Amino acid sequence: MFGGASTVSGKVDAVFLYISALTIAFLVFITFLMIYFVVRYRRSRGEKAHDIHGHTLLEVTWTGIPLVLFLSMFYYGWTNYRYLREVPRDAMVIKVTARQWAWSFTYPSGRQTSELYVALGRPVRLDLKSLDILHGFYVPAFRIKADVVPGKDNYTWFQATQTGDFDIECTVMCGVNHSYMLSKVRVIPDADFSAWYFGDSAEPPVLAQAPAVAAPEPARGERLFKLKGCVACHSTDGGKLVGPTWKGLFGSQVAVLAEGKETTVTADDEYITRSIRHPPKEVVKGFAPQMPQADLKERDIADLVAFIKGLR
Repeated sequence: MFGGASTVSGKVDAVFLYISALTIAFLVFITFLMIYFVVRYRRSRGEKAHDIHGHTLLEVTWTGIPLVLFLSMFYYGWTNYRYLREVPRDAMVIKVTARQWAWSFTYPSGRQTSELYVALGRPVRLDLKSLDILHGFYVPAFRIKADVVPGKDNYTWFQATQTGDFDIECTVMCGVNHSYMLSKVRVIPDADFSAWYFGDSAEPPVLAQAPAVAAPEPARGERLFKLKGCVACHSTDGGKLVGPTWKGLFGSQVAVLAEGKETTVTADDEYITRSIRHPPKEVVKGFAPQMPQADLKERDIADLVAFIKGLR
């Protein structure tokens, strides 16, 4: 449960443990007194009850002690909350856009990804924006959570202390496909991140390449379609969403705008792969160029293409 992966997580865990310890201690203490008084002053002992009209010391004690403890919880929580809101000046600012039902991340250089790539040990500020309804940005391993409210600016920040992949979840019931609104924070060494961020490669950095497979797997492609947020913009039943439907796409003739000129291409393996890798280069006519740059491995793309081939 404890041992998070950011500088924030230890502070949040400490507040949680402090409040939990006080709560448990008072539960044990009050339960003990209740049992003691029930046994000590039970009716069978024959003591005659009498009224108590006041006891100043007792009243000050049972008011003062809880007040001090509650104020200590407030102070401890407030000082850590201030830490969560005071972003280091050297933090990289990344814009996070939420929509039904996917996340996208825009870096200062203009790069866009559907998963968040950050450097180990480097502070990152996330400016949060929603394109439609209320969402909740939550990274459990980092102990950060912030509401993403339409028309309202919000932010959060973190500094990762471990490399690896960490879940991003939406904490608000944001529609029928709310459960698909998942992504990852991928924390990599600073040198690898800088090489990708300042380099020319569109390939996202990875800690380890996925093992090769003998053949593409359509079933895995369907899972990626949901997990990677493709479902937010593309339908599989012919319906029109933000992006063109995938039903009947493979092998069809597609009118696209490439470098400002309209042309027609065949939706084969090469075209679909190219569209995933570099979406702004060939935009399907009638749709806006708003698909973020993909960050999928070769196997992922092959599985997605196999899934699309089966959507007749």
